[in-house]
Amino acid sequence: MKELKIDSLMKTYSNGVQALRGVNLTIKEGMFGLLGPNGAGKSTLMRTISTLQEADSGTITFDGIDVTKNKMEIRKRLGFLPQDFDFYPNISAVDMLNHFARLKGVTNPKERKEIVSYYLNKVNLFEVKKKHLGSYSGGMKQRFGIAQALLGEPDLLIVDEPTAGLDPKERNHFYNILSELGENRIVILSTHIVDDVNELCSEFAIIHKGEVLLTNNPIQSVEDLNDQLWKKLIDKSDMKQYTDQYKVISSRLQAGKVQITVQNSELPDETFSSKDPDLSDVYFSTIPADEIV
Repeated sequence: MKELKIDSLMKTYSNGVQALRGVNLTIKEGMFGLLGPNGAGKSTLMRTISTLQEADSGTITFDGIDVTKNKMEIRKRLGFLPQDFDFYPNISAVDMLNHFARLKGVTNPKERKEIVSYYLNKVNLFEVKKKHLGSYSGGMKQRFGIAQALLGEPDLLIVDEPTAGLDPKERNHFYNILSELGENRIVILSTHIVDDVNELCSEFAIIHKGEVLLTNNPIQSVEDLNDQLWKKLIDKSDMKQYTDQYKVISSRLQAGKVQITVQNSELPDETFSSKDPDLSDVYFSTIPADEIV
C-alpha cells in the first residue's frame, strides 16, 4: 500500500510568517482531507509536497522516495490541481489536453488521442471538448483541471480548494468525480469547506496556524463529541456572559436571536438542550470560532 509520510516540516516566509510549524502526517491510499481556514498553511503544504517550493526543514517520503531529493522522480507520479489556475481561454479543451499529454511524454498521436478522449469522458466533458475553455463554467474548468492532473495515472493526486466558488450542482458533480479517484492512489483534498471532507474523505486532519491539531476519521471524530454539545437561543446582548462562562464553540443568528453551541461534559443548566454533533462541530471545537478568519 502506498504511503506519504511528512515529518517535522517547517516553513517560514521572508516576511516572518510561519506557514508550517513541525507538520507530521502519515497518509495512506484513499481520500484524505486537509481541513483548515484560509491562511492555515494548507496551500503551503500542498506546494511543498508537489515540489513547487522548498521547506526550511523536515522530510517528505512517498512510497520510499525522498521527495525533497528526488523531485523529478516524484513529479512523474504526481498530479496537482492548484487552488489558482487558468488556461488559455481561446483554446478548446481537446487541444489543451492534447498539449498537456504531449508534455507528459505521450508522443504517439493515436495513443494521445485515445488518452485525451478517455479523460474527457471521465470528467464528463467529451461532448463539449471543442468549446473554448474561456466559455466553460467554474465547475467545468475544475473538471478540466482534474483531467489534466490525471494524465499519466498519478499515484499521488493533490487538489487544492477544488470546490470553492462552485454552486451546489457543480459541487455535487465534482464530488462524484473525486469519489472514484481514491481507490488505488492517494488523493489529498485541501479545503476550508467541511462538507467536502464529510462527503468524500475516510481520513482527515485539521490544520491551523501551520500546526496539525487533529487527525482522525470523520465518523469517529463526530462520535467523540456525543453527549458533549448543548445549544441555546440567547439575546445578542448576553453573548459575552456566555462566552465568559462556557466553552462556546460556535454561534449563528436565528429568528433575531443567537443560537450558541456549548461544549461541556454535562448539561450546563436546564435552559440548554442537547445537540447532535456533526463534523462542523468537530471543526469548531478544534479551532475556536473567533480564531477563524
